[in-house]
Amino acid sequence: MPTLSWPYALEADATPPTDADRLLLWLVRRQWRTIVAGAAFGIPWMLSIALVPASIGKAIDDGIVARDGRALLFWAGVILAMGLVSAATTNLRHWFAVSNWLFASFRSAIVTDRAIRRTGPALTREKPAGEVLTAYANDFWRMGMVFDVSARFAGAIASFTVVSIILLSGSLTLGLVMLIGGPLLLASLSLVMRPLQKRQAAQREEAGRLTALGADTVTGLRVLRGVGGEENFLTRYAGQSGRVRSAGVRLAGVQAVLDAAQVLLPGVFVVVVTGLGAHLAVAGDISPGQLVAFYGYTAFLTMPLRTATEFVNKLITSRVMAKRVASILEAQPDHPKTATDCPVGTASASELSQPGNQSRDRGSGVLTDPVSGVQIQPGELTALVSARPEETAEIAARLGRTVPGRHGVTWGDASLDDLPIDVVRANIVVSEADPHLFSGPLRRELGVPTGDDEALLAALHTADAADVIDSIDGGLDGEIEERGRSLSGGQRQRLALTRALLRDPAVLVLVEPTSAVDAHTEARIAERIPKHRNGSTTVIVTASPLVLDRADRILVVEDGKVTTHGTHRDLVRNNPAYRRIVLRGEED
Repeated sequence: MPTLSWPYALEADATPPTDADRLLLWLVRRQWRTIVAGAAFGIPWMLSIALVPASIGKAIDDGIVARDGRALLFWAGVILAMGLVSAATTNLRHWFAVSNWLFASFRSAIVTDRAIRRTGPALTREKPAGEVLTAYANDFWRMGMVFDVSARFAGAIASFTVVSIILLSGSLTLGLVMLIGGPLLLASLSLVMRPLQKRQAAQREEAGRLTALGADTVTGLRVLRGVGGEENFLTRYAGQSGRVRSAGVRLAGVQAVLDAAQVLLPGVFVVVVTGLGAHLAVAGDISPGQLVAFYGYTAFLTMPLRTATEFVNKLITSRVMAKRVASILEAQPDHPKTATDCPVGTASASELSQPGNQSRDRGSGVLTDPVSGVQIQPGELTALVSARPEETAEIAARLGRTVPGRHGVTWGDASLDDLPIDVVRANIVVSEADPHLFSGPLRRELGVPTGDDEALLAALHTADAADVIDSIDGGLDGEIEERGRSLSGGQRQRLALTRALLRDPAVLVLVEPTSAVDAHTEARIAERIPKHRNGSTTVIVTASPLVLDRADRILVVEDGKVTTHGTHRDLVRNNPAYRRIVLRGEED
């Protein structure tokens, strides 16, 4: 099925700035066409409304007062035309306003998602997971709010300018009141804007902490229950919830002042201009039609003035949200990509990064961990055994570069520390002991290649997982719940093994792949893995005799170092330490 390209998506190498204001301008540059189009319809929309009072004034003076029927009909037609223009442009202006909001929000979500994926676990070491979740789920769409009002703001500026010129031509006094009073009203709002921005940022900070607390608690819910810590959590959550409420109340007070000012200040302005206009009409300086028109202008002016204050309000909100997103964008991963093409065996890093190049002949180099002395020979099934499983699990993590830091692990002539992380991930896959399954269709979770039923059937057979597929409503197209909680531990483990086998990497590292299954299932899996991975480099961290008996070579690890190696039967016969680890008290 062909991939559909959205014309407003971001290019893969787009690099957003990590400053809030520059980030907003960066988004503006990428959608300037729709912003200009919105303004192109926003200006005539508001101008058509602004010029209605002038048309009414002309109809009164030239038609009613002068008793000219044709003039009256003409200006009535002009008023009708203004209404039609307003009706037509308001729909298109609204369409572009919503488009601007959605484009800015969606692109903010894209760059945030890319930053989270690029940074990986390093991000949650700098920021709580709940804070990241709040930024991704809430902040990005609020960043688009200022883009939504941009079309109306352009119309507000244009209409305010035009009305001021009309008033100047009719009365210098009223024109000056408009030109000076309008900007002064907006400037007075700065007294509210600064505390509003501070309180919005404070309220957002407290809300992020509350989400982080909730996320941390959900992660450790079983531990809390086990130690009886529910009451302590409830106390902490109630306290943080109270702080969020207090921050919201403080914010609401300033927001209420701004909302009231949006109505009060234009209202005061209307009263002043109407009073001056009435005084000038009584003095005979302006005509009755002009008086009606001036009153219409003052009533209309509430619209551009309120739009201007709304723009400033949403600009503040967008800047606050942009700062939160920018803080995610500036986070650095543990293993930044490099542009160096490093050889791995006979292949370069750039070659390995191409889809489809993770073939089995790419694993021709020896995988070496200098910290432990582990050497994984290409094309073999190697097992790691230790009395302390965390030791061998740590070695497996280093081999797959899934832990931060530089460890000197080499693969052939290349250092994993110098290879781009995506190249390592494409060629060395580590399937951990506690596999993570996400909610959604099972086919997507397993990463089943499109149309490759042969590979799927082979992986399911090796993992002895066909019955797991049958137990799910809808089979491969059925939905699994978050973390696969509707499945047993053994079922989750077999699906994770299936997923790892389907990747068919050059090097596959399996950490305790059969610890949650029964002995009969374990025997079948142990027999099938060597056949499935025949000729490929495979590492298994395990203490199961059934699996170890199938390994080409076993490395025994003590105190983090390899102390001996051999086959399962030789080590059982000649190495007491290995016997104690593997037989687990079954010795005579």
